[in-house]
Amino acid sequence: MPRNDNRALKFGIVTVVTDSSIPTVELAQWAEDRGFESLFMGEHSHIPTSRRTPYPGGEALPEYYKHFPDPFVELTAAAAVTQALKVGTAVCLLTEHHPITLAKTVATLDRVSSARFLFGIGGGWNVEEMANHGVEFKDRWTVTREFVLAMRAIWSSPEAEFHGKFVDFERIWSWPKPVQKGGPPVLLGVGATKAMPRRLIEYCNGWMPLDGINDVVAGIASLRGEAERAGRALEDFDLSVLTGFGGFEATSMEKRVRELSQLGFQRILLVLEPGSPDTQWSLLDQFARLLKRFQ
Repeated sequence: MPRNDNRALKFGIVTVVTDSSIPTVELAQWAEDRGFESLFMGEHSHIPTSRRTPYPGGEALPEYYKHFPDPFVELTAAAAVTQALKVGTAVCLLTEHHPITLAKTVATLDRVSSARFLFGIGGGWNVEEMANHGVEFKDRWTVTREFVLAMRAIWSSPEAEFHGKFVDFERIWSWPKPVQKGGPPVLLGVGATKAMPRRLIEYCNGWMPLDGINDVVAGIASLRGEAERAGRALEDFDLSVLTGFGGFEATSMEKRVRELSQLGFQRILLVLEPGSPDTQWSLLDQFARLLKRFQ
């Protein structure tokens, strides 16, 4: 059944911290002080200047895409200056990493944050960016699956090994292990594709779509059906949703948050687009007022 207990809702902020926006440390402390549950950051290692791959947003690529920082460094800073704030990626592009190295990075951040890390992942959309990392676009989801399974093996076993098409290694030692048993929750940041429920149930712990761009109603329905076929319940999964992309209006946002909660989403991630600190602080004040309506 849909949830209707607003008190159980968790609110977070998702952003890209650029060299001209509010610094991470300031933003993280503000978010925790105001009662936000989490702070998420996205990732692009670079953007090829060819710009052959169209921006999924349908318009010109926003300027800030050239300025993405390393989310793991930024989130470590956020964790270091807070006590309870969860930190997460929205999303980490697995095709831009090596799974053995990334497993260590994630495990270390989970330890530094005392089990406060949420691992949002995605397959990526930029064909040329992916190719620069040696991954073909058609292979991205096979690569993503093998990366997650390989990292889970490293996080869970004192002598891990994995044998796949794109990831293949004999027994290794790799520490630290994450504080969260088996690794942090893996949240699949993808739209309501036909394959989403199957991928989520096989190797992830939750779904994290972008409201307004993805059909979240259809996605929840398909996930519910696939979960039931697998003997699971929708409530077994961590359901987060990014909302407010492209604009924020308090009354309509409150209504939308209630609708998303009714669908079953447990975590509402408010999108704070990069901009000048003055612009961002004004929007954050609106976020804080919205949060109070659900406390």
